[in-house]
Formats: sequence, structure tokens, C-alpha cells
Amino acid sequence: MQEILIGGQNGVKVVMDAAMGNRHGMISGATGTGKTITLQRLAEGFSRIGVPVFLADIKGDLSGITMAGQANDKIAERVKQIGIEGFQHRANPAVFWDVFGKTGHPVRTTISDMGPLLLGNLLELNDTQTGVLYSCFKIADDNGLLLLDLKDLRAMLAWMGEEAKELQSEYGNISPASIGAIQRQLLVLEEQGAEHFFGEPGLAIADFCKTDFSGNGVISILDATDLTNKSPRLYATFLLWLLSELFENLPEVGDADRPKLVLFFDEAHLLFDQAPKALSDKIEQIVRLIRSKGVGVYFISQSPLDIPEGILGQLGFKVQHALRAYTPKDQQVVKSVAETFRSNPKIDTEATIQELKTGEALVSVLNKDGSPTPVERIFICPPESQLGPITDPQRLDLISRSPLYGRYEQEIDRESAYEMLKNKAVQQEAEEAEQEETKASAKSAGRASNRQSVTEALLKSAARTIGTTVGRQIVRGILGSLFSGR
Repeated sequence: MQEILIGGQNGVKVVMDAAMGNRHGMISGATGTGKTITLQRLAEGFSRIGVPVFLADIKGDLSGITMAGQANDKIAERVKQIGIEGFQHRANPAVFWDVFGKTGHPVRTTISDMGPLLLGNLLELNDTQTGVLYSCFKIADDNGLLLLDLKDLRAMLAWMGEEAKELQSEYGNISPASIGAIQRQLLVLEEQGAEHFFGEPGLAIADFCKTDFSGNGVISILDATDLTNKSPRLYATFLLWLLSELFENLPEVGDADRPKLVLFFDEAHLLFDQAPKALSDKIEQIVRLIRSKGVGVYFISQSPLDIPEGILGQLGFKVQHALRAYTPKDQQVVKSVAETFRSNPKIDTEATIQELKTGEALVSVLNKDGSPTPVERIFICPPESQLGPITDPQRLDLISRSPLYGRYEQEIDRESAYEMLKNKAVQQEAEEAEQEETKASAKSAGRASNRQSVTEALLKSAARTIGTTVGRQIVRGILGSLFSGR
């Protein structure tokens, strides 16, 4: 049996059975009470037993996990206090990621892979606008048009607005007002830097599931400092997309001796703020079922009550750092949090939550049978890696030596798409001329029916715009994939 030591106090040690690592968990507490240290310690523990880890670095503090820590009296005292055997300062294998591609390997996905449900939530669309977005995806799917980036989506929406009458019978009403609202939201999203996120090459989920040559799990660190400041909704949407991608692509593993991957989602409340019920229900379903894929999900937030009740009930591992109760509302929160733990007759949980010192926490893990252990008051084990961030030169050196370096750095722009579409457009014009001649010769016999397909109409519209700069951009964005052989 593999175990991860969480901490201890007064001769009591709390360890997590690695086989329970996919039962999910929660790290909560007020600002400055030690949540980041707990996250770092857990990430190290999973990495040591060969479990890959993904974590979001909100404050920029977690890059130190890549370097060995430095001995000091405070750490030595804590090690002795807990009774840790074999403690040594050491680094961990890690890979840096960044949506903006500045402080890590770029993270990208395509519009098609994101899907209309998550994209509609990202754009904060109402039901009517979301319906138009679903129509956009359906039209693109029906005609083999890949929506890869924001240019593709904007061009598709613009064309849908022009051809709304022809599309209405098959795809429903496409309101110009809804089209305009979506386009405006796309502009806002682009200003927040989302154009870096949508495109190719897309992230390969397998790159988050690596071990190093020593068998340690590689820790994937997403630099989310700028992301949460510029676009917290994009941050949340990325995490939800990652969760759904893992659920859809990873095979079932059943009850394993350890997880296949562990995810740490900091600022977890952002995942659920203003999320529509359809999305919240989907998240709850994925969290409930993804454990069968060997994936453990750990939420980090100031209060467990930031997490929907349906998901909170699925979190078997709980670490609660101090909460302060200055108002009656705060006191009610503390009481509610205390009730989420299995009681221990030796501990007044509600009172203890307000007394905890920095680095101290109330902890409950799962027994082998899946039942929660009684709550214990312990000191969290200090990380063996560096506390605090590494320097910029150190980060750049690690990125340049990463085995993934060069795989994502160069964004793919299919320059051949324009030429392919131009040839197709010329062919279309020739066909139209031939059809006109046929119609003229057969005019006496009645006008032939020539129902225009969605793709034909799009090609006609594209043909009219070829030769201009704007036309070339739209054509490459919409139909570059259709004629590229993908």
C-alpha cells in the first residue's frame, strides 16, 4: 500500500491511502493560512509515488516546486514536531504551461473542441444567443467546416447573418441581434487575450500524464497569474474543458492502487460563478464519474461552501485551514463547515476552525472502505521543495530543457488554405457560368430548380471577397480546413 503523509501533531499522524486519491478532495481556509503550502505538499506526495499532477499557479508561488528547498530552523522544528522520517530537500520534475505562451508552453484548443456549451458560458450568452451558437456549430459540422480559432467563428457568424433566410427552414430562426451580441462578446474575449488560446496545435492530454525516468509523476504547472487577472472566466472555462477532455478520452481503470492523474483547481469558486444549470449539472456528473478513469480532482478555495453541494458531497479528502468569524454570517459559515467533518469527541471542530495557526489544519481522509476518518487537528508537513517562486532565468532554462519544447511554441497557420479555396472558388464561378448558359437554353421548358446548399452559398460569398486582404483572412479561417485534407 502506498501512502502520502499529510501531517501530524502530538503523536498523531494522518496519512492518505493512495488508492483513495481518485476520490477527490478540498483544501480550504482564509487567505494566508497555508493553503498553498498544503497544495505543494500534496503535489509532491503524488509525484513521489508516480502520479502525474496538474496544478494551477494563481499567485506565482508554486514554481519553487521545481527546486530543492533550503534547510532552516523552522522547517527542522516542524519535521521533528510531526515526526517525519527520511525528510530531505529535493526538487520535482515539472513542465510549465501558459495560455499566453510567455512563461510556459502555449496551451491551445480549437473552437470545435471547446464546443458550444462551454463556449456559450465563456461568452456569457443568454439562452437565445446560445441557441444561435449551437446552430453555428451544427451548420459547420453538417458541411465539414472546422472551427479552429476566433477568426473562423466570427466569419461563420457573419455569413450566417447574411444567409439567415435560407438557413431558417433547416436550422431555425437566426436573429441578427443575437449574431451581433455574440460578435461583440468575441471582441471582448479577444481583447482579453483569448486569441492565443484558440488555435493549433491543440493540447495533447497525454502530455499531462507523464512520468520521468525515475518513475516520478511530472507536475504540470499552469501559470494562471495573468489569466485570472485578465480573464477569470477563460481560466474557469479552460479547467472545465480540461476536465471534460480527460473524462471523454481516458480509459476506465477501475479501482487502482493509485490515481492515473491528479488535478488541483485553485480559486475553485470561479468554476461555478454564474454557470448555467446545464453546465453545473454537467460538471457534477463528470466529477462523479471521472474517478473511474483514475483521475482525482482537488478544489482549493476559501470556503467549502464555494463548491456546489452536489460536488462537495463527493469530496472524500478534506483539509480545513483557519476561518475567521467576525460577523453572524461568518459564524454561520464556520458552523456549516464544521458539520462537513466526521466528528471527533476530542475536538470541538467549530471552535478549532477559528483557533488554527498558519500551517495548521483540520484534516479528514478516507479509510480503505471509503468511509471518512474522524477529524484530526495537525500541522501540515513542510514541502521538500523550495518555498516561493524561482527566478525568471531559472524558469526559462527549465522551459528550454523541457522534452515538450518546440511542440507547441509555433502556432500553425495554414497558408495553403487560401490558394486551395481560390481554386475552388474559380471552379465554382465556372460552374455557375455553365449553369446560366444551361438555364438560358432551357428557359422555354421552365426554370430549373437549383436549391443552394450551405457550402455552395458560402463558396459564392467567398468568391466575391477573394482578392482583398479581408477576404483572404476570412476564406483561410472558414474553409482552410475543408480543403486541406484533414
